Parts: sequence; C-alpha cells; structure tokens
Amino acid sequence: MSAITSAFTGGRKAFIPYLMAGFPDRETFLSLVDGVFDSGADILEVGIPFSDPLADGPTIQYAAETALANDVTVASTLAMLAECNHDRKPIVIMSYLNPLLQYGLDRFLCEASQCGVRGLIIPDIIVEEGAGIERACRANDVDLIYLLAPTSPPERQEMILRRSRGFVYLVSVAGVTGARNSLAGNLTDWISGVKTHSPLPVAVGFGISTPEHAAHIATASDGVVVGSAIIDIIRNSPNSREAIERTKRFTADIRTALDRNTVDNNSPLPSRRT
Repeated sequence: MSAITSAFTGGRKAFIPYLMAGFPDRETFLSLVDGVFDSGADILEVGIPFSDPLADGPTIQYAAETALANDVTVASTLAMLAECNHDRKPIVIMSYLNPLLQYGLDRFLCEASQCGVRGLIIPDIIVEEGAGIERACRANDVDLIYLLAPTSPPERQEMILRRSRGFVYLVSVAGVTGARNSLAGNLTDWISGVKTHSPLPVAVGFGISTPEHAAHIATASDGVVVGSAIIDIIRNSPNSREAIERTKRFTADIRTALDRNTVDNNSPLPSRRT
C-alpha cells in the first residue's frame, strides 16, 4: 500500500487541502504547510504555478499569477517543500505538464520524491497518453493520480480507475476549480458507483467550499479536496499572520465536520454560507 493510500486508512475521512506554492509569499506558504497539517490535514496538495492553468478558475489563477510574480518555479517549489516539517504526512504535487517537461520529468520525480512528495496530478494529460509518465512515477515511488470527470463515458472511466494510483480523484463538476454555492444533487450516487469499480479510496474535489459540503460528500466518499475556498481565505486576509490563523481555523472546522460525518446521505446538499 502506498503512502497516499495509507492516509485514508484508520476509519476516518481524509482531508486534502490545496495550497499554491509560494502564495502569498515564501515564508507564509511555509507556515501554511505546517499549519494545515497541524490542524487536521491528512494529505497536502501543492500547486506549481503555471501561466495557462486550463483546469483552474479565477481564484487559483490569481494565486498562480501571484506566485509567478514572486519568481516561484519548479525548482523553488521543491526547495520550499524540502524545508517543510511534513515527514509524517504525504504531499501531492499538482502541476501542468509543460513545467515538468522543461525541468526534466525524471529529474523532477527523483527530487520530488526526496522532498516527501508521494503523489502527482497532471490535469492536462489524458490516460491514453500517460503510460510513460506512469512508469517514471512508479520508478520514483510517486503515485500518478488521474482526474475523473462526471462526463467520462463508462469505458474511459474504467480505464482511468484501472490506471490511477494512490486514490481516485473525482471532479465534482463539469468545469474549472472554484468555490460554489451548491454541488450536483446526484453526486453521492456517482461516488458510490465509482467505489464499486475501484479498490482505491475515492476523494472528491472542485467546488467544495464549506464544512457542510465536506461532511455531506464524505457520507459517500473517502475524502475531500478543498482548494479555492482556502486560497480565498488567504487572499482576503489583511496580513500573513491572519491568513495563517484563518486557514488553520478553517482546516480544523473541516476536520471536525468530517469526523462527525453525521449528514444524512439523502439530504439536500447545503448551500454555501456567506
């Protein structure tokens, strides 16, 4: 069992927050990594900024633009992760393919593995073209995690489930990342269906923005990914200290909601709080 898959064991739902490397600045990012782990995260997803993030909405795009303006690169991302105190829990990198090819895929995977990275998400590769990257990931003990969208036809869904490692990443909506007021009403049924076809744990991302959302989704899934809601908290905080404290409180709230996990599976999905 991989380190990523192991993070879903023990009977509790996994919480996977997302942070953009170097956002809002290097020192705050380093503190945020420690803060989310200390507040209840089981796995951390870290984005490498890219100038053309096709799968990301305005919030993540803003964070990427800020990080790029701060001269954050693949190399500096790995250097930051090497400084973090995260030995006890795994990190997943989310990067588009071009920065990794420019850096050198084998070099990246070797160095990333040494920094505690145990998973990789590349949203702009398709499973039909991923065999070479899968082999490189396996050679470096890194799980390649494919995104599974609700629009995938059954035969392609089966291929993605068979080839994914670590966990199955379900995209909750047909669209880009971003906090939403509500999610699809049939989402829990889809999650349950996917779980019958894969032995891997299932985590859901894109659009989950409140503890209520997380608790509801967790009635069917094994974990949740929360990104844009956290980036919004950081962006809207008056200073770095407050950004860290607000993010830690939000992480703790999500953790508490997942641990309670009392939302009825057939109840309507709660609206986002304002």
